[in-house]
Amino acid sequence: MCGITGFIDFNKQSSHEELVRMTTSLAHRGPDGDGFELLDGPHAQVGFGHRRLAILDLSDHGKQPMRFEHLWICFNGEIYNFQEIKKELIQLGHQFTGSSDTEMILHAYLEWGNKCVDRFIGMFAIVIYDTKNQRVFCLRDRAGVKPFFYYWKDGLFLFASELKAFHEHKRFHKEIEPSAVAAFMQYGNVPTPHCIFKHCKKLMPGYSMTISLANKEISEEKYWDVYDAYNQPKLTLSYDDAKVETEKILQSAFEYRMVSDVPVGVFLSGGFDSVSVTALLQKDRTERLKTYTIGVPDIGLNEAPYAKEIAKHLGTDHTEFTCTQKEALEMIEDLPFNFDEPFADSSAIPTTLVSKMARKDVTVALSADAGDEIFAGYNRYDYMQRYGQKLSKIPGFTRKLAAATMNKVPSNWLPILKNKYNFHNRYEKLKMVLRDPSDHNIMLSLSQQFTNDQMKKMMKAEYEILQTAYENDALDRTTNSTLGYMMAVDYQTYLVDDILQKVDRATMTVSLEGREPFLDQRIIEFAARLPDEYKYHNGVKKRILRDIVHQYVPKEMMDRPKMGFAIPIADWMLNELRPLVEEFISEKKIKEQGLLNWEEVSKLKTAFFLGKKEYDFKIWYLLMFQMWYAKWMASTPLSHHSH
Repeated sequence: MCGITGFIDFNKQSSHEELVRMTTSLAHRGPDGDGFELLDGPHAQVGFGHRRLAILDLSDHGKQPMRFEHLWICFNGEIYNFQEIKKELIQLGHQFTGSSDTEMILHAYLEWGNKCVDRFIGMFAIVIYDTKNQRVFCLRDRAGVKPFFYYWKDGLFLFASELKAFHEHKRFHKEIEPSAVAAFMQYGNVPTPHCIFKHCKKLMPGYSMTISLANKEISEEKYWDVYDAYNQPKLTLSYDDAKVETEKILQSAFEYRMVSDVPVGVFLSGGFDSVSVTALLQKDRTERLKTYTIGVPDIGLNEAPYAKEIAKHLGTDHTEFTCTQKEALEMIEDLPFNFDEPFADSSAIPTTLVSKMARKDVTVALSADAGDEIFAGYNRYDYMQRYGQKLSKIPGFTRKLAAATMNKVPSNWLPILKNKYNFHNRYEKLKMVLRDPSDHNIMLSLSQQFTNDQMKKMMKAEYEILQTAYENDALDRTTNSTLGYMMAVDYQTYLVDDILQKVDRATMTVSLEGREPFLDQRIIEFAARLPDEYKYHNGVKKRILRDIVHQYVPKEMMDRPKMGFAIPIADWMLNELRPLVEEFISEKKIKEQGLLNWEEVSKLKTAFFLGKKEYDFKIWYLLMFQMWYAKWMASTPLSHHSH
């Protein structure tokens, strides 16, 4: 796992120093060494920079940028099945000098071209420069575990694992995209493929991109899509057979994530996802698996006792970290540097803390994310199963009449409901859903902090509503239910832009490689074809995964409500963080930026401090944006480390 960055400069005005500075800004992603290559081609300069975190082939054979014949590569991630692919290539006559997966990719590309990716199981952001054919080929993994940002303006193409590298190139034109600010205020992140800066984008998961140097053309191509998995014919096997088959695929995927030449650990909470990873990996091992849990007892965030009991039952070598509220609060100052695009999931705090502690012991940690998206674990799936269907059965005329009436009655006129937690927000969302209770609209209402109507008032700058995966209508609705739709959309939105972005930055900030055992295409390709009731049954979420776990851990040990990394953001902002809120969400700062409407911001802030706790997320999103702005826009950041 590493950091990659570089450029294609058609004006040939970039320097080696810029390449070094861009690469050094990602030093935290790879403390074990760096490599640079600046090549002067017939049409453009091509610069590759790499920071190395050595995991496989610790010798110099694994160093990057790496060359083989007319190909250069810069690669972040892991191809877990590289040994099998390598064997196939050796049979085809290829010869290898080292034992890294990087070298295998070069040979695979030479042998199969763009199609090489069809064989890869892993997480990756790959850039290959083909000097013979004068093209650059970029590739991002199917789920989007590894980040890939790019910038294209005035004959300059930049790429990097993190945006901070772009600030080190003197011709990077740093200009905010107001539409991305509006999207951030709604989702708490900037949805893929968009980016906070103009002329910047994220390469979509499951996509490749080819840059032809002779004609200065960029083209993107899809090679994998979760909708394709959901659109396959559904399977007709019995529940017991499905359970056996699911466990077999999970076992294989989890084992692959243990491939490493350095120590590996597992993040263990008390939930089904991480327990399934731990149980399946420990059951046939003689050595004890290293597991890690974090608790912040003084804010009531503590799954540690459950995890400890499960670890003892499964026989792992378990470490429990306890953090104080003070340590968690101190972390907040670092967030705008670590997350160099505005990001507002507060569970980034405990995730970074547990990564920091685990890094003292291991270089690689397995993080059991995406179980919810694959096996139906979110409460909102419950909500949809229970209420969504009922809403769509109400005749259109009645619904529209109700919405129109609600429009005339502001929510604060309803005395009985006035103090109901978060009522105003729910009232606004209900109006939106009553007008059109499509799955798309209900999904948006469950995912956004501000409705589009509220956003129009909030934004001062002109903006557009960005197209995201929520608008992707490639799913076959004759074979896929509402549940399938929600899971497929979550896989392309919340999973990529929130969870995976959080885990990548939280782990890489402390030079830990985070691996995702559930994000193996074989798992989703199988699970997407299972009947709904194998995943969600009579109000029981993640049915099949639960039943697999119950084979190894007694039911009563697992029987308790889902916790998650919930942080008392509202209480903090009313108390310890209040000075920070006052400093950053101020009339002076908001007006100077010219992006948000101070009147609306001020109303929200006043209401929050007067006791409207349900505005906590809105205020937190504002605070995170303001702190990000101060870090990256108000000053000119130079390569530095606050760590």
